[in-house]
Amino acid sequence: MPAIVPDEDIGLAFDMHGCPNRCRHCYIGIPAAATGRMTEDDVRWTVAQFRAFRRPGEDAPLWPRIRVSTSVREPDYGDNYRRLYELENELSDLPSLRPRWELLSVWRLARDPEYAAWAHSIGVRVCQMTFFGLEKVTDWAYRRRGAFRDLLLATERLLAAGIRPRWQWFFTKRILPDLPGLIALTRELRLRERCEALGGPFTLFMHCPSPDGEAWHLEHLRPTAVDAHRVSACLREHGEEQILRPLGEPEGRIAHLLYGEHKPTSTAIGDRVLEGNHLWLDILPGFDVYSNLGELTPAWRLGNLKTDGVAAVIDTLENNSTPALRAYFRVPVSELARRYGRPRGRRLYVPDDLKSRWAIMWAQDNSHVACAALKGN
Repeated sequence: MPAIVPDEDIGLAFDMHGCPNRCRHCYIGIPAAATGRMTEDDVRWTVAQFRAFRRPGEDAPLWPRIRVSTSVREPDYGDNYRRLYELENELSDLPSLRPRWELLSVWRLARDPEYAAWAHSIGVRVCQMTFFGLEKVTDWAYRRRGAFRDLLLATERLLAAGIRPRWQWFFTKRILPDLPGLIALTRELRLRERCEALGGPFTLFMHCPSPDGEAWHLEHLRPTAVDAHRVSACLREHGEEQILRPLGEPEGRIAHLLYGEHKPTSTAIGDRVLEGNHLWLDILPGFDVYSNLGELTPAWRLGNLKTDGVAAVIDTLENNSTPALRAYFRVPVSELARRYGRPRGRRLYVPDDLKSRWAIMWAQDNSHVACAALKGN
């Protein structure tokens, strides 16, 4: 059954400046070599294509309201970030979601003394920041020396500008030795008191990376129940047990329960998108199009605006015509569980993450078959 594209709002995100990081948890994956840079004219042309699109036989455009973002990865990485924010607001039919996204460029926060104040001026009051451990482990996770120190400097600049930092810790086996030091760091920096002085709490949480994108290569570091017990004991000892998000169950236990789930992993596009079930399409330099349903990889590619056009892109999405879309929207979970589930698996998952892992494995195994079929059509 086709996964009908919502006809209310759609977002168009343009990868105009790329990203300074190559994070090991990035769900959309490491960017391919850039084929030039997108310009303001490219953005305007693309938005016009989507505004003009109509389904056959219909007079009204499919999307009455469009949102525009000038970044797919790190926001505000380009030096002209103020101008790009103006462009987003000019081309969007709805108010900016930037304050609600609570994401900023940590790279820029550490290098541009005026950036935090500007972010506050557009309504940002909380900014999420990601740690994998202390300096060595966090720099390893960002694949960039200095990333940990950037996070600390960015934290100070956010607080000075009236923005509360929200710290996210990713739970892999590599965080275990650093956990006491991370807890001590939050207290040394007096993050709770300083955030409360700004009128809100200091939010700190810890969870596992989802098994997709770059984090696919972290699966060997996914915790088991033994690791979770060690972390829980450490957090209780320091009075921080509330920061650990639910980690799920061992794979073998979940797999047994999912043998009888005969529907696919997703039954509607809204199942897999965030931000109020809004679909976003990511447009890369060269005009290849992907969705925010998954990675920026060939298994998810919807087409090219210049060579295929909007209609073909939407048709690919709605008819699940890529290996990854087929895996998520057509293959029963029971089939995935029987084919890829590890009955004695001990690594911890929540059910949705485990279904995603299996769907990715199916897409990988069937990519060559799907590509051959598409060539034959």
